[in-house]
This record gives sequence, C-alpha cells and structure tokens, in this order.
Amino acid sequence: MGPTVNGAPARSRSYDARRRQEAAEESRKRVLAQSRALFLDRGYGRTTIAAIAHAAGVSKESVYKGFGGKPGLVRAIYEQSLLGAGGPPAEERSDRAQVTVMDPRELMEQFGRFVTEISPLGSPVYLLIRDAAASGDHDMAALLRDVDDERYQRMLHNARQVLGRGFLRRGLTADEVADVMFLSTSAELYETLVLKRGWSAERFGRLVARTLAANLLPEG
Repeated sequence: MGPTVNGAPARSRSYDARRRQEAAEESRKRVLAQSRALFLDRGYGRTTIAAIAHAAGVSKESVYKGFGGKPGLVRAIYEQSLLGAGGPPAEERSDRAQVTVMDPRELMEQFGRFVTEISPLGSPVYLLIRDAAASGDHDMAALLRDVDDERYQRMLHNARQVLGRGFLRRGLTADEVADVMFLSTSAELYETLVLKRGWSAERFGRLVARTLAANLLPEG
C-alpha cells in the first residue's frame, strides 16, 4: 500500500486537491466572462452581483469571497483584458519584442499589432470604468486613477526600454516618449475611431504604429 495522509492515500488526496483547484479556476473564468458580458451590456450601476452569480451558476457569497464585490470584479476583468487574446501575456511578449526586434520600424509595427489585439478587449472595460466614475461612483473613480497610473507606468517602462536600444530620435526624454505612447494607445482614441467612426481594430493598430513611428523615430 502507498503512503497515506490521515488514513487516505496520498495520491487520492493530491488528485482531489487538483480537481478542486481546476473547478475553482473554471468557476472564476465563468464569473469573469459573465461579469464582462453583463457590465458591458447593462452598465456598471445596473449590474448586480446577484445577476452575475446567477449567470455564472455560482452563489453570491462565492463572488464576494473571490472578488470583494463589483469594483474587484471590474478590476479583474480589466486586468484579464491586458493579457491579450491567448498564449503568453501580451506584456511579456511586448517586453520580448523590445529587446529582440532589430529594426525600429518593425518594433513600431509590433506595438501596433499589440494594440490591435488588446484594445478591443481592454478599451470597452476602461470606458465602463470612466463612465461609472463620471456618474459619481467613488470606487470607480479610484479605480480609474489606478488604471491610468498603471498604464502610464507601463508606457514609461516601454519608453525607457526603446530609448535604451538607441532607436529613437535624439533629444527625446523618457517622459516625452511615454506621453506619445500613452496618448496613441488610449481608450478614448479607440472609442473615437473604432466605436464611433467604425474603424476596424486592425486599421486602428496600423494608425498607432504610424503615429509612433512619425513622432518617435528619426526622419528618413
């Protein structure tokens, strides 16, 4: 007989623990998927934890336990969006491109492709946060400040990385480069061109790539 834990086979205990973890992860994915669908369809204020729990097939208590309420759910949805469409996280892939791509214009095009992938996922959630904050919700106002600061810090990281490669126009500071990146990848620009003017995400991404190249790379 194999080793036991409190009288039960250790292998069985390990298997049961893995199954519980898998079930918990599947439940989390359902909650996030249903939360995203309901928030974007109904808006922040009209979406309830009860409706999310019912749609996901879980209890309200489990949603509160896992996410702490609606603000935590929206943050989780937003952070999930930044991972990209699948595979390694988009941030990880971006960092790899910044140190391996040898041609500056190709790197700008890579940035455009990341925007094409991430903006349709993240921008609608950002706009949800912005609109809820504008309505007077203090939790969403705090979250808006957080996500703006986190996005700017990410752009500053990108700026320092690319400046370190010697790719950019002379005289640019990291803050100036980060500002161009922050503006070019904003949800507000996505809202204007894609949601209001009907551009495709691909066209939007190409514009971002051209904008970055025109403003950051040496002429010629």
